[in-house]
Amino acid sequence: MKIQWQVSASQDAQLIEEVDGRVARQNRNRLLASLKANDFFLLSGFLREVPIKQGQILEERGERVDAVYFPQSGMVSLIVEMPEDRSVEVGTIGSEGAVGVTAGLGSRIGSVSALVQVSGTSLCIPASRFRTASAQSQRIRDMIIRCSELQLGQIEQTAACNALHDISNRMSRWLLQTSDKIEDDTIPFTREFLGKMLGVHRGTISLVAAKFETAGLIHTHRGRIELLDKKGLKNEACSCYNFIRRHIDRLVPKVHTRSD
Repeated sequence: MKIQWQVSASQDAQLIEEVDGRVARQNRNRLLASLKANDFFLLSGFLREVPIKQGQILEERGERVDAVYFPQSGMVSLIVEMPEDRSVEVGTIGSEGAVGVTAGLGSRIGSVSALVQVSGTSLCIPASRFRTASAQSQRIRDMIIRCSELQLGQIEQTAACNALHDISNRMSRWLLQTSDKIEDDTIPFTREFLGKMLGVHRGTISLVAAKFETAGLIHTHRGRIELLDKKGLKNEACSCYNFIRRHIDRLVPKVHTRSD
């Protein structure tokens, strides 16, 4: 999908303020919602709402970052590909985070691939415009640092989880995290896909899924996984689930409206 960037020619301050307020009311991204009004104003004239669709690549490892995405709904996976034609998910991004945000500090090359796993919508801004706004606002730069810390903490914990915890723990953690990100107990993924994200074979996922279904924790049907007993899944999940959730809430607390 090619995005056409257009900036309104009108410089009328009142009109811009009205647009700023409308975008703020509609905004569901926790990072953007954490900004003060005057800092958000630096971005609002260039933010555009775009659909993000399952399978769409928002950022590719080793390639130039041209845009910054602030998801409002849906979920994006951070993927590391290996030369052996294998890949593994090292983190996820929902409405609490952003893709390509380090472009605001001058970084122009992606370090991981960002792949849309659950379709939704995102506010999007050209990387060059984001860099300009960042240079004018300490709060925007602080937001970038918080987002980077959020992603780094999640990547580190996920790496430890993948190395030390068994597949039942990891699968429970992943299902709960995904449900939290998309705010839905029905997850549109197949067992094969889930195996790729967790770095294990489909057969292993099938064995764990069968155990979970027998226990009444989930139900799988035609490319969907329905969470039936989230309390039971939390009992199955490793401590990484609560650690990552607290890590996110500490750095980007949930807010209902953007601060004035």
